[in-house]
Amino acid sequence: QVQLVESGGGLVQAGDSLRVSCAAAGLTFSTNAMAWFRQAPGKEREFVAAINWSGGTTYHADSVKGRFTISRDGTKNTVYLQMNSLKPEDTAGYYCAAGRVAGRVALRDQYVYDYWGQGTQVTVSS
Repeated sequence: QVQLVESGGGLVQAGDSLRVSCAAAGLTFSTNAMAWFRQAPGKEREFVAAINWSGGTTYHADSVKGRFTISRDGTKNTVYLQMNSLKPEDTAGYYCAAGRVAGRVALRDQYVYDYWGQGTQVTVSS
């Protein structure tokens, strides 16, 4: 049984930093691309960042580029999202996804991922 468990969300102030984590179990971590998506109340889920199976390629949404960084640790089967210079508009539920996905377009597409976590809430106050 595949499990993705997010942690690290919370309430922070604008300009603060936060790191959310996603621990994966029940899948071959080294062959899966990992991604973060987010969903704010009343809005559709949107792509935030993705990292390929080897960790050698990453993609970030324009809205977070330069502020957020995705990384992965194969020894811990964990993917991270380091978020710096947080803004109130970053407030959302953050969801981890895993899948045997490749390619610049596919990695940004939520519909190609096979597994999802339950999400962790990030709230940024102004």
